[in-house]
Amino acid sequence: MANPVSAGAAPVPATNPAITYPQTRRDNVNDVLFGETIADPYRWLENDVRNTPEVADWVARENVVTDAYLRTLPGRAWFSEKIGQLMNYERFSIPVKAGGQYFYERNEGLQNQPQLFVRKGLNGKPRLLLDPVQWSKDGTSALDAWKPSPDGRYVLYSVQEDGSDWRRLEVLDVRTGKRLSDTVRWAKFTSLAWVGEEGFLYSRFPEPEGGQDFQALNYNQAVYFHRLGTDQSVDERVFATPDHKERSHTAEVTYDGRWAVITSAIGTDSKYEVHAIDLAKRAQKGWFARPLITGFDNAWNLIEGTGGVLWFTTNEDAPRFRIVAIDLDAGAPRWYEVVRQSPETINAASLVGNRLVVSYLKDAASRALIFELGGTRVDEIRLNGLGTANGFTGKPGDPETFYSFASFNRPAGIYRMDLATGRMQPFALPKLTFDPDAYAVEQRFFTSKDGTNVPMFVVRKRSVAEAGKAVPTMLYGYGGFDVSVTPGFSAVRMAWLEAGGAFALANIRGGGEYGKAWHDAGRLANKQNVFDDFIAAGEYLKREGITSPDGLAIEGRSNGGLLMGAVTNQRPDLFNAVHAAVGVMDMLRFDRWTAGRYWVDDYGHPDRKEDFTILRSYSPYHNIRAGVDYPAIIVTTADTDDRVVPGHSFKYAAALQAAPIGNKPHLIRIETGAGHGSGKPTDKQIAEGADVLAFLARWTGLDVRSEK
Repeated sequence: MANPVSAGAAPVPATNPAITYPQTRRDNVNDVLFGETIADPYRWLENDVRNTPEVADWVARENVVTDAYLRTLPGRAWFSEKIGQLMNYERFSIPVKAGGQYFYERNEGLQNQPQLFVRKGLNGKPRLLLDPVQWSKDGTSALDAWKPSPDGRYVLYSVQEDGSDWRRLEVLDVRTGKRLSDTVRWAKFTSLAWVGEEGFLYSRFPEPEGGQDFQALNYNQAVYFHRLGTDQSVDERVFATPDHKERSHTAEVTYDGRWAVITSAIGTDSKYEVHAIDLAKRAQKGWFARPLITGFDNAWNLIEGTGGVLWFTTNEDAPRFRIVAIDLDAGAPRWYEVVRQSPETINAASLVGNRLVVSYLKDAASRALIFELGGTRVDEIRLNGLGTANGFTGKPGDPETFYSFASFNRPAGIYRMDLATGRMQPFALPKLTFDPDAYAVEQRFFTSKDGTNVPMFVVRKRSVAEAGKAVPTMLYGYGGFDVSVTPGFSAVRMAWLEAGGAFALANIRGGGEYGKAWHDAGRLANKQNVFDDFIAAGEYLKREGITSPDGLAIEGRSNGGLLMGAVTNQRPDLFNAVHAAVGVMDMLRFDRWTAGRYWVDDYGHPDRKEDFTILRSYSPYHNIRAGVDYPAIIVTTADTDDRVVPGHSFKYAAALQAAPIGNKPHLIRIETGAGHGSGKPTDKQIAEGADVLAFLARWTGLDVRSEK
């Protein structure tokens, strides 16, 4: 047990109180892989906490120690209050128009979950449709995705429980506000696609065996059609590949209801096959799926369809993407280019009115251009500086589009653009409790180990930047799965900035910021580039005097949690405090649970010698360096995380605590009733944010007591 610490304990002294970690059983478990004996003494911690009392007891004992330590930190209460203040503003989602009605989410400030509203006409009176705040006492039931039917009569929505990836689908009658009897279960990684007003398409997996809901591998996903008013047991299977159980499938329907487009993938790689179902001929041909793209060679993302024409973005012959189209009603359909590849990466595109609105990434920040359907550029949407624009929603024939814009110092504002005039006006802007102009947002470039130029955003109080003052700095990274990490607002990060710290975001390789080549340069045999880039970012921050000599904290989530574990093993001397969240920590067994099998596209196959050698070289769990002083580390995970199962973090934390790696704390914080991150209620976000920031502040010298 840890030294007893009361809730009202004095602030942490200059020397940290000793921590006695819980005893963790070590088993004599070894695997011989390609001639090497691999010890795995904590394999028993892979078991589901719900089914294994010994694991549940270990979790409880670890949380007691962690909470006792966190109570001693002087910044915990300050950060909790500050994060709450920063989150207490009215927030809206981008509105969706259907049948003359506008549907949108709203959170008045500190509600645990946002509510769904509808208004008739742009300026109509808001009416509450769904109130997830009332779904559970602890706020762990969340409204996930939702979609109104074409005429706005119904809303199809998915419910998320305890942060799990599993979804329950339900339907609401918009006019009466009552839920229909329709309920669909075991949906996961699904889109929501209405087929007229009669029903919808969705993706699901077979029901897992008892007790395996949160650990069993996900195979045999299929697309089904659910007709309103019927039981799920009679749903029609629309598309499946039983001979290829590893393939996943999602469905979209064009705005005019003509085409259902099925996109199939093998893993996380942006390489798809595409089939189209002509819904106008369903009475004659049923769910006949016409192949459009075969081979899993490139990315193909549906933009929209009008009549027989379908528009896609693709990286075929264009690593930074282009827009192409095909007329399926033509006698001999052929693909033709509409918008060619440019030096900037296409991030998304939509067809609104009679225009294509195309979002680009320019050095990881957003830029938006408007094109005629023939491909001629006609306008640019002016954005408010370095930030991220999302949305540009609408459909062919609409006179308007909606989008959001956010940056590190600006929460998302929602804007409406009149496509005929180009005039923009706010739909919903947040009322802030801080001055955005008091913070400087800049972009810098640093050189990685192999000479690659890598971008990084740096955010500080303007007074700090102008004075050139070195302050404790939080460096964030992800670096994987073609994910572009762009500027966005976080109340937790803003609390760090308000406390006087700096924040940096490194757009390291492995992401999609510069297209396919940037992704490829940070995966499989090139994964070390990701770690080298992040290490170079940390060295740059210290060399340039942005962070204080002992003030560099690092943070990453999921694949970014893997990043934290790997770089800490490789350069424990460089970093002063580490937050590794929901990370993939055992690179030799990651493909054995839930969605882990998809990740071989980025990581490789542990059962192939050439991949094993690389994975073994950086796996966080297997490369902890005994006899070397490590920075302070806080690992966070959750008991219902069925994306990256918590066993990864359990084993890693146990190995850290058992290793002779110095006297700084190496703790694990395990959330209950939560998952990988999405759907987490506001109060849990505040509590976790305060705990993590207080820990990082303690070990980087950020003294919140000096802040007014």
